[in-house]
Amino acid sequence: MNVEYFIAKRLASSKESGNRLSRLMSIVAAVSIALGFAVMILTIAIVTGFKKNISDKLAGGSSHIQIVNFDSNYSFETNPITETKELVDKLNMMEGIHHIQKFITKGGIIKTERDNQGVMFKGVDSDFDTAFFSKCLVEGQIFKITDTATINDVLISKKLAQLLQLQLGDKFDACFVQNPPRIRRFTICGIYSTQLDEIDKSLVLCDIKHLQKIYGWAGNQISGLEINVENIENIEEMNYKISDMVTFSTNEDGSRLAVNDVTQLYPHLFAWLDLLDTNVIIILLLTIAVAGFNMLSGLLIMLLERTSMIGILKSLGMQSINIHKLFLYRTAFILAKGLIIGNVIGIVCCLLQQHFGIIKLDAASYFVTTVPINLDIFHLILLNVSSTLIIALVLIIPSLIITKISPEKTIRIE
Repeated sequence: MNVEYFIAKRLASSKESGNRLSRLMSIVAAVSIALGFAVMILTIAIVTGFKKNISDKLAGGSSHIQIVNFDSNYSFETNPITETKELVDKLNMMEGIHHIQKFITKGGIIKTERDNQGVMFKGVDSDFDTAFFSKCLVEGQIFKITDTATINDVLISKKLAQLLQLQLGDKFDACFVQNPPRIRRFTICGIYSTQLDEIDKSLVLCDIKHLQKIYGWAGNQISGLEINVENIENIEEMNYKISDMVTFSTNEDGSRLAVNDVTQLYPHLFAWLDLLDTNVIIILLLTIAVAGFNMLSGLLIMLLERTSMIGILKSLGMQSINIHKLFLYRTAFILAKGLIIGNVIGIVCCLLQQHFGIIKLDAASYFVTTVPINLDIFHLILLNVSSTLIIALVLIIPSLIITKISPEKTIRIE
């Protein structure tokens, strides 16, 4: 029989009288751990959910990785690259790539009877992945591109539609400033809203053939290739692999290719998202520190109240390490109770927010309408294991007190 476990179980039993202060500290420690773990679960789920939501929106508007002309900059006017079957085949053979599509960008001005607005026209082809914009669609539908006819339908944002007082089905003229200027008339077939100003304030989707004609490019000339990877966490690694592959590739005019990823296209936003990691670390450390302190203070009070019992156990031949093991069992019961309750509270709160969107946010400030949740089982396991180990290490401190308790003095006092 495990004597230490048996005694610890008796001490934790409801039948065991104990001291009121000891019982109170046990309850406080358990509640502290439960609330602390619930807060940590919510913190990680909200922050990772927020980062994932914003990253997905940025990638949805521009893709994870782009292959463009090395002479192009980050403006709307680009130099062309030549799409070759050899390049696309090499990319398709790489592991970790989810989708590849062509695109062309060009700056233009939307002209209406009331106002003018500068925008970025993004031409897409039949290989365009509509999954992201289908989720963001507010009205209408996404146009379907064919290989034969050029369609005049476009997809604009709700922000632009409100600004220019345009509605679904309206027609407008777009002026492309060049020599000579070009004007095209488009029809709004769909209105989307990503709630992200970097996209909504300027992006208009159209048929890629319009922009090829305006630029005067051939059918195989494009601004670049957009690549979506299977896991955004590997975007830096995939960037290096694709860069190595196209380093020595050249266009027909002798220009070279360059590879950019979404973190380079929106560096300020990703720098801001990275700052959230620091906030999470601080919150987790403070929460674990509070829980560990409460567990430590509770255990110290239990030790001080049980000095006579410790003296008796020592006089009966029990070693200090075994007595310390006994009290670790006692605190393990409190820790387990707090962990279970905390996990239940945290997970239930996350699921309620995830499915019902109880807590609302101002989309103009936070880019989302409700608090986003990313409940990951790996995060839960890592959080529980790491926190338990840290608290367990803190509880080694009381062993110093146990070794200094003298059986002769405690029994004599008793």
